[in-house]
Amino acid sequence: MNKSRLQNRRTFLQSTALCLSSVALQHCGIQAEPQESTSMVIDCHAHVYSPDELAYPPIQNPNRPPRAKGTLEHLQHEIKSAGVDLVTAVQTSSFYRWDNHFVTDLCRANPHFMTGICTLDPDESTSPALLQKYVTHSNVRGLRSLSASDGRLDHPGVNRLWETAETLGIAVNTLANRDKRPELETLARRFPKLPVVLDHCLNLRSGAHHEATLRDVLALAELPNVYAKLTFIPTGTAEKYPCRDMHDSCHQVINAYGADRCVWGSHFPCELWCPKISYREHLAIFQTELGLDPVVKRKILGETAHRLWFADR
Repeated sequence: MNKSRLQNRRTFLQSTALCLSSVALQHCGIQAEPQESTSMVIDCHAHVYSPDELAYPPIQNPNRPPRAKGTLEHLQHEIKSAGVDLVTAVQTSSFYRWDNHFVTDLCRANPHFMTGICTLDPDESTSPALLQKYVTHSNVRGLRSLSASDGRLDHPGVNRLWETAETLGIAVNTLANRDKRPELETLARRFPKLPVVLDHCLNLRSGAHHEATLRDVLALAELPNVYAKLTFIPTGTAEKYPCRDMHDSCHQVINAYGADRCVWGSHFPCELWCPKISYREHLAIFQTELGLDPVVKRKILGETAHRLWFADR
């Protein structure tokens, strides 16, 4: 029998076996479950820490993860177990502050599954040049923007960094509370071509300020270049998994922004940043617990993040 006929016979037998299995299941009163197509999953918020503190010294009194947590090896274990494909490593400013050496070395060494988001000092005149260097040579695809030392977000130094980011074609992540909403609006309007991602959605959480913060997050959705990072469920919840007290807020944010402007991130290591739930549980909230439409889920868990941080892959 020639090779072509053999392949055809094999295909026929495999198809017949599948059909017979389906018929058998139905005969027994069991419906065969349709196989869900595989979609890319991107974790767009992971903080990674080096175990070598001589090579990468932390700041004084850093916010330190539990022992053996937060390392590259730990992250690789978590993403493999959860079925995550790509990661954006966010500079850990509570550990390294403005020193981006570890995150840039890490992302340059692991371009097959990782890009970086650096954090630069808006009061330092050399920061725009550093941003350009990191984007050009160190696999950095985002800037995490913090307020200047005087407390202002709408500050000349911040403005220079945002202008550089827009020129480079990368996204800006903003870590801010709701009091910065007016300044965020001003900056986002000033740079309409620049994607502006709200880290943790103005730190939305249950409690006395929940409704006011949610209103501010929803109001910012009116700006078409503002995106929502949906990392606030485990950080803002007052409950254990599946953190149902934050589900309605998450649905409202998704409805306001649309799935094309929403992304998921784990807030790795969860043992430090959201210890009420595990890495896999955080992902499971979006995969199953929220009851998201498959198209919406696909965009939030991968497609939107890919467009923002991995478009050149």
